[in-house]
Amino acid sequence: MTGIKTTGEKKLMFFSGRAHPELAEEVAQQLGVGVVPTKAFDFANGEIYVRYQESARGADCFVIQSHTAPINQWIMEQLIMIDALKRASARSITVIVPFYGYARQDKKHRGREPISARLVADLMKTAGADRILTVDLHTDQIQGFFDGPVDHLFALPLLADYVGDKVDREKLTVVSPDAGRVRVADRWCDRLGAPLAIVHKRRDKDVANQVTVHEVVGEVKGRVCVLVDDMIDTGGTICAAADALFAHGAEDVIVTATHGVLSGPAADRLKNSRVSEFVFTNTLPTPGELGRDLDKITVLSIAPMIASAVREVFEDGSVTSLFDEQ
Repeated sequence: MTGIKTTGEKKLMFFSGRAHPELAEEVAQQLGVGVVPTKAFDFANGEIYVRYQESARGADCFVIQSHTAPINQWIMEQLIMIDALKRASARSITVIVPFYGYARQDKKHRGREPISARLVADLMKTAGADRILTVDLHTDQIQGFFDGPVDHLFALPLLADYVGDKVDREKLTVVSPDAGRVRVADRWCDRLGAPLAIVHKRRDKDVANQVTVHEVVGEVKGRVCVLVDDMIDTGGTICAAADALFAHGAEDVIVTATHGVLSGPAADRLKNSRVSEFVFTNTLPTPGELGRDLDKITVLSIAPMIASAVREVFEDGSVTSLFDEQ
């Protein structure tokens, strides 16, 4: 006989960047593991240093980092963390990205534009990532940008069940804020047994975050409308859509989104909106002033879902099985 046989068991190790440590701790607690101690700091010129304080040799490593502001710093830190694990002889490296940065730049609208979502995927692959695990990509096609397995999780069950338990389903209408979200809104309709409406909008291609709402397609008068989207950034699109629904006679409007980016004027827009409740998951940290001062924001934890997916990946199970009931 040639060679050497080993009887060692697989080992899962869980690592976190500095962007959203609260979510990392929740996921680790759900998994029943600790976050691997990591020394990470910034040099005076902004360069990032990372060193793990435990050996990762031969381990299946999971690296979580949500791309929150300042987004470029946290993407770079995650790339450095991946590279450190590759050079530490990790058996496999799974990158957990609850919110995938640059996801809105997934295609060219005009000439001389980048496809930055593809660039981020290429960078992760080059750094040494074997697999990506993410939540509610802006468009499904981003899965094809990465040359390897991509586990795409959906917050729909978490969000829809919360809304369904809170609202009289006989009065509920699911509303897509634009044509691009209709497919997702359809899944909400199937899960809640509610009718669908669509807000037609036109975006100014030369001005970022500026939207003009035109009309509402569907019956919303006297209904409780739940607006469903993947992310809310400055809040302009969703608040304008809510105004259109109220103008067409909606009794109440609830807004749900997986990712609460909430940058720039979002705080003022959400505070001044007639929307009764904004429901997010904790894929991103909620800005402090909003979390403290705005009682109509509800944040649901995505940690159990991420932990279940990590366990399925580690045990060579099926991530798809987590969503089979949809």
